[in-house]
Amino acid sequence: MIAGHIDEIGLQISYIDENGFLYFRGLGGWDMQVFPGQRVRILTELGIVLGVVGRPAIHLQEKEDREKVAKYHNLWIDIGAKDQEDAEKLINIGDGAVLDYGGPEELLNDLMVGRGFDDRIGSFIVLEGMRRVSELGGLKASLFSVATVQEEIGTLGAITSSFGIKPHVGIAVDVGFATDTPGLKKAKLRCNDIKMGGGPLIATGPNINPVLFKLIVDTANAFGIPYQVVAWERQTGTDARAMQISRSGVATGLISIPNRYMHSPGEIVHTEDVENVIELFARVILAIDNYEQFII
Repeated sequence: MIAGHIDEIGLQISYIDENGFLYFRGLGGWDMQVFPGQRVRILTELGIVLGVVGRPAIHLQEKEDREKVAKYHNLWIDIGAKDQEDAEKLINIGDGAVLDYGGPEELLNDLMVGRGFDDRIGSFIVLEGMRRVSELGGLKASLFSVATVQEEIGTLGAITSSFGIKPHVGIAVDVGFATDTPGLKKAKLRCNDIKMGGGPLIATGPNINPVLFKLIVDTANAFGIPYQVVAWERQTGTDARAMQISRSGVATGLISIPNRYMHSPGEIVHTEDVENVIELFARVILAIDNYEQFII
């Protein structure tokens, strides 16, 4: 089973006041500094409703308020409603929303920027990985390519899909933190130097089957695929943590794409990293002969 999650962090409408302004909660982990002034798309039963996240203009804030990070209770969404009744014609409590941002676009030097690369890029990779396996031929196992949901709120889709599929081997693909930007103290973060374009991130740690980890590394070396190793001292923050403990246990691996500005509307990935992960996925899958090879 190879899996990438198709959900992204979002918002949930929790309250509509008498003036028609919408209050919201976060679905997933947000940097609150991202919100003010952002356009949002609210997903309603009647279709998409456009809104703007509001807070008092900087000119109207007290000095101490300007220096504080916004909180959910002092932000709202303005859809242009006249009042509560007008807003409730379109919006229901519990409606979801996402930040409104353009589609993927190219930057310099093979970088791409877009909303929700965490983890639509992973879903793309598991599909393209299947295509590449088909091109190469020689598959010796049943292969399931899964687009999971609700990873951002607890890997729920990976729990149910792993239970249903009952894989012997599972590999998740997600995004990982690039550290080649200013202001990051790697020793304090206890993380490796992770560069955009430096190749896929191969995870190691107690969430990861050590034999599968070695197979992924050996395969990358054999086919000249660049890679970077990331150490996790406990469960990873990905679908891999649910896959590993499904039923009586799954030999689990994690391959990730270096990502700048994760959980923002402007995430960045490198196209060469994406292509290298697809090739690595395919080669690793074709190297799997039977599940007993992962028993230590």
